[in-house]
Amino acid sequence: MLAAIGVEEGQELAAARAAAAAKPKVSRTDRFAAGLAALAAFVEREGHVRVPRPHKEGDVALRAWLNNQKARRSKLAPEQLAQLEALGVAW
Repeated sequence: MLAAIGVEEGQELAAARAAAAAKPKVSRTDRFAAGLAALAAFVEREGHVRVPRPHKEGDVALRAWLNNQKARRSKLAPEQLAQLEALGVAW
């Protein structure tokens, strides 16, 4: 019985690794562009950048994305900072 459980767990682990390897990698630039597009859609619709915490815009957890950008603003390119500021993000 114990050996069967170990085999099942090993198969599940192998399947999870295969799924992770098959998942396409998304560059930081692409993730920023997706988040920026989601924020732009939110601002267009709502008229502000005060995103509620649980809000998702498409596949983007928008509030978490925005908080991450603010937390790493020193690492953002000047163009990225300008794009966020153009949408109304205050630092």
